[in-house]
Amino acid sequence: VGPKKEVAECKEKFANSVDPTVSQTFMLDRVFNPEGKSLPPMRGFKYSSWSPLGCDANGRCLLAALTMDNRLTIHANLNRLQWVQLVDLTEIYGERLYEASYKLSKADTPRGELGDFSEFQRRHSMQTPVRMEWSGICTTQQVKHNNECRDVGSVLLAVLFENGNIAVWQFQLPFLGKESITSCNTIESGINSPSVLSWWEYEHNNRKMSGLIVGSAFGPVKILPVNLKAVKGYFTLRQPVVLWQEMDQLPVHSIKCIPLYHPYQKCSCSLVVAARGAYVFWCLLLISKAGLNVHNSHVTGLHSLPIVSMTADKQNGTVYTCSSDGKVRQLIPIFTDVALKFEHQLIKLSEVFGSVRTHGIAVSPCGAYLAVITTEGMTNGLHPVNKNYQVQFVTLKTFEEAAAQLLESSVQNLFRQVDLTDLVRWKILKDKHIPQFLQEALDKKIESCGSTYFWRFKLFLLRILYQSMQKAPSEVMWRPSHEDAKILVSDSPGMGSTEDDQEEGTSKQASKQSLCDAGKGMDIDDTADDSLPQSSDVGGREPMEEKLLEIQAQIEAVEMHLTREHMKRVLGEVYLHTWITENTSIPTRGVCDFLMSDDGYDDRTARVLIGHILKKMNKQTFPEHCSLCKEILPFTDRKQAVCSNGHIWLRCFLTYQSCQSMVYRRCLLHDSIARHPAPEDPEWIKRLLQGPCTFCDSPVF
Repeated sequence: VGPKKEVAECKEKFANSVDPTVSQTFMLDRVFNPEGKSLPPMRGFKYSSWSPLGCDANGRCLLAALTMDNRLTIHANLNRLQWVQLVDLTEIYGERLYEASYKLSKADTPRGELGDFSEFQRRHSMQTPVRMEWSGICTTQQVKHNNECRDVGSVLLAVLFENGNIAVWQFQLPFLGKESITSCNTIESGINSPSVLSWWEYEHNNRKMSGLIVGSAFGPVKILPVNLKAVKGYFTLRQPVVLWQEMDQLPVHSIKCIPLYHPYQKCSCSLVVAARGAYVFWCLLLISKAGLNVHNSHVTGLHSLPIVSMTADKQNGTVYTCSSDGKVRQLIPIFTDVALKFEHQLIKLSEVFGSVRTHGIAVSPCGAYLAVITTEGMTNGLHPVNKNYQVQFVTLKTFEEAAAQLLESSVQNLFRQVDLTDLVRWKILKDKHIPQFLQEALDKKIESCGSTYFWRFKLFLLRILYQSMQKAPSEVMWRPSHEDAKILVSDSPGMGSTEDDQEEGTSKQASKQSLCDAGKGMDIDDTADDSLPQSSDVGGREPMEEKLLEIQAQIEAVEMHLTREHMKRVLGEVYLHTWITENTSIPTRGVCDFLMSDDGYDDRTARVLIGHILKKMNKQTFPEHCSLCKEILPFTDRKQAVCSNGHIWLRCFLTYQSCQSMVYRRCLLHDSIARHPAPEDPEWIKRLLQGPCTFCDSPVF
């Protein structure tokens, strides 16, 4: 807010002021006085927000975190289990305001000095964040010097401040740090006591529109236009649109914007829901020839206490709300001729987990799980002495629904549907077999489509089946602190109401464990709990060993198919980007020979491609050489290269080059390894090295 020496002098002046309205306001406000002397320290986080998938260097999410002392930072998971702070936006924004003399525009009149308490308050409120939210990824095309077009991605972060201003940061992707900041524009919302923020993103006739929905602690809700001059192809509103204007003193706690398809109007629409006290305010936005149509109302009778958290499944539009008494409501939107209505049902967590208090809820990306933060409730009319915060997982889909969604998925990426695969994984580990209907449906998909996604899904199922049949180790190296298994909600005691019977699913308890960790395919704790007991006699052991060998052979066959398909892709890139007899670092001749070495493999596409490549190579082989002894590294194995002197080098699964260094990358599930891009690598090789794992779709660290 000013030079350090001047700020220290002003703080001393306000703290010792004879005017109690100044001294008491200053001493009690933790924004001005974060040290607080006898008050508890400002540790922890006020709010956090995840970016869309694909924003960091590994193609994963960025985390924007707002600390209790009002510092906004962005973090990334660059290496496995290692989080790094990339940038401090509070510091950068403060420097911009200092350079502009704390004026938002040049036309602003000069304000008072820092010694004036009102100016001291103004400078703090204009850079004290209340909320921040990420937009979707904006993709535009950029023309290069050789007239080639390349897609350039960017993402926006909107930061709402105490005084109602909104700073819109634009970041170039992948976000690496301060150098990736493209611009920062400040919007004046005109809302007093702002409480919450959300992006409004709408697509109409292939035109993408965006805006910012802002809610106030006094009740009003409105959408502000965001002029994205730097992002071509994106449009906004001409003027602000007021969704709710009554100053009814019902604070807006949470806002969600859900894109839906209107079955009667035959067009896309946008549903905005906001938690206001114990009610849910909804607004249906629809663009027609007449302009922007707005329908709004409130859903009442949901909770007897104020709503403490709200989340939404953006795939089907279902909204979940919870109050602190352990009751969760599921709201399903149903379209009518005029607007829409909500069907809602009650989920009593106390009948599943016992007496609990709820503090927050969130739905997983594909709607498979509802995560709930709980503490112990009252026992015999008494509050617990200590609070133990836990994350409970309630399944919202059955195994059959999750399997069907994976088979019909348009995403075709197992890593992005990890919550659905976790449900499938749990079912196979429990029953120790793959259901017949799933096997048949998957085989039909493979025969009709042939997409490698379905082969990867088949590999996932076979690996889980193999894991479920393995003998439990005598000593478990790592075991979580909890032992609770999943139980059917319908089997729980006290499930008798009509509303509760509509909730199908199961529940799983996990102590402070992330949902992504629960979705990993090969955790050792499941082998300990779900392994098949082995018979002590030889006759019972032999059939099990034969079954394991049979599954192992199927796994190797699927892995070999996926390897060959990726080899064809790599050879295609080599053919498109190389001239005659050009030596690339990729062992092209070795890959060609490996593909053709199996007499049972007859792929006309591969043979034609290899024929064209061999013509280009003009009888040249360009073999790899061992960096230790300079001997030739033959291509006889897709996983490793061994020279004649016995030196073993692991092969990169993305380019099939030998990784002759001590540093390389691994995929998230440790399926494969990949080398780091070298400065001398051409762009097409660097692009290959950015790909995910060919076996499990996981990013590579």
